[in-house]
Amino acid sequence: MRVLLYFLIGTAIGIGMALGIWWVLPESLQAVRQEDKQAEIVSAQEIQRIDADITTSRRNAITRAVKEVSPAVVGINVISIREYRTRNPFFDDPFFRGLFPEQVWREKVENLGSGFIISPDGYILTNEHVVHAATQVVVTTTAGEKFDAEIVGYDYDSDVALLKIDGRKLPYVPFDESDEVIIGEWAIAVGNPFGLFAIHSQPSVTVGVVSAVDRDFGRNQDGRLYQDMIQTDASINRGNSGGPLVNSNGRLIGMNTMIFTETGGSIGLGFAIPSGKLRGIYDELKSRGTIDRDFWIGLEIQNVNRLVALSLRLPEVRGVVVTDVEKGSPAAKAGLEATDVIVAIGDRRVDNSGDIQSYLRNSDLRVGDELKLEVIRGGKSKTIVFKLEKKR
Repeated sequence: MRVLLYFLIGTAIGIGMALGIWWVLPESLQAVRQEDKQAEIVSAQEIQRIDADITTSRRNAITRAVKEVSPAVVGINVISIREYRTRNPFFDDPFFRGLFPEQVWREKVENLGSGFIISPDGYILTNEHVVHAATQVVVTTTAGEKFDAEIVGYDYDSDVALLKIDGRKLPYVPFDESDEVIIGEWAIAVGNPFGLFAIHSQPSVTVGVVSAVDRDFGRNQDGRLYQDMIQTDASINRGNSGGPLVNSNGRLIGMNTMIFTETGGSIGLGFAIPSGKLRGIYDELKSRGTIDRDFWIGLEIQNVNRLVALSLRLPEVRGVVVTDVEKGSPAAKAGLEATDVIVAIGDRRVDNSGDIQSYLRNSDLRVGDELKLEVIRGGKSKTIVFKLEKKR
């Protein structure tokens, strides 16, 4: 009897719950449908608003980047002293050399370029060729302010100079990592072409894409070393040198430095020093004022000929043989020995001494860097790595 009672009570509860769900469910489903419909309406309105903003304001990633970067771009006006010499036609004749001495005169020359503030306390990066031999450097900001700038340091080889103006909480261009540059992404060149800052303290903007990376030119006729350059079709003109090349996020990817042209004007081939390289140079110039490339290795070499190859049992006639290692030199500390045959330096194959000279001349090596050599010793290949030391 008790079991039957429990059964009846349970059945009644189940029927009650079912009736409750049946009563409430339609209202719940209707509420969910209403919420979904409302979300669709909000989403559609948001899309329309975004479309309207783009259509009416024309603001995009490029305009935002330009707005962020422009306050940190500066115009640079330079006065330098240029020296001219008149060579007399009889210079090689000792008698006439005394009668017609070489004439030397100096002239003030004005130059202009671009730069950008790289820290809130007023450090500025630009090209060394912009401020080369400068006696006075004046920096003009987009706010129209003019500052006498101090040249903190420069590196002729890499064509980078670091300036300093007095200031606090200044707008600056943040670094981006150059190894993250994407070929085909937006490239925005900002600067002071043709000295337009003198007319209106506002930088000029050109836009293109990153056309290529890791462009190497070696040393040019002036002895500057341009390697790992970023190529862009953003127009770079006279006065743009030293200005920033930024991506669509408004972050520094390079410093506009040179163009390739056969006409003297821009033909869409501009090149920038990558920001990864700039960061290291900036840190060193800030702390030391210079880049120390006066290193030594401490060995003597000669080309491998057939006789040397035969006596050392080399598989082929190529490379250079070490004839002497100076005691206490970086080469000696690394374990290089006479009769070692160098067949590679860094990542370059060595056929003769000219390959080593070319590598050292066209590599951005400095005191403290490591140099890797591949040598053959006793018929076996061996890798030797040593640190470059300051020349004694």
